[in-house]
Amino acid sequence: MIPNLLILAAAALVPLVMGFIWYNPKTFGNAWMKAALITEEQIKGSNMALIFGLTYVLSFFIAAVLFSAVVHQSAYYSLMAGEPGFGEEGSDVMLMIQQFMDKFGGHFRTFKHGALHGGIMGTLLVTPVIAINALFERKGFKYIAIHAGYWIVSMIIMGGIICQWA
Repeated sequence: MIPNLLILAAAALVPLVMGFIWYNPKTFGNAWMKAALITEEQIKGSNMALIFGLTYVLSFFIAAVLFSAVVHQSAYYSLMAGEPGFGEEGSDVMLMIQQFMDKFGGHFRTFKHGALHGGIMGTLLVTPVIAINALFERKGFKYIAIHAGYWIVSMIIMGGIICQWA
């Protein structure tokens, strides 16, 4: 099952838009800078084009991984990928896949369902990674909460977009 790459590209924009909102000084920006021990001068001296470009590419990778978590039908394809005739039009395995998709292809393909799984991934996968890094960097709870909240909300939206339209 190949996802719609345009939808993944659109979902990859979510962290950039969310970052603009989340890390704005009027929301969590000042608290984040204080918790991260970053100054305005350090931010102004950055190559923002490189940062935004890499953020977009890495967010596309996240969207690709989220696809397999939020679109359950993709697991069926991965189970069948090693079978003889996989990918060959008209083969027995491809006919079986088509029958499966005709019957179950639309199950659990809603924004709400994708948002649920995006939230689960953000909470149970991304938050522990952020927390572990923060512990070794000697950062406090506020630092963890700001970053984890950003990624949980971003992945909820990304998961919803991908599940509904990819």
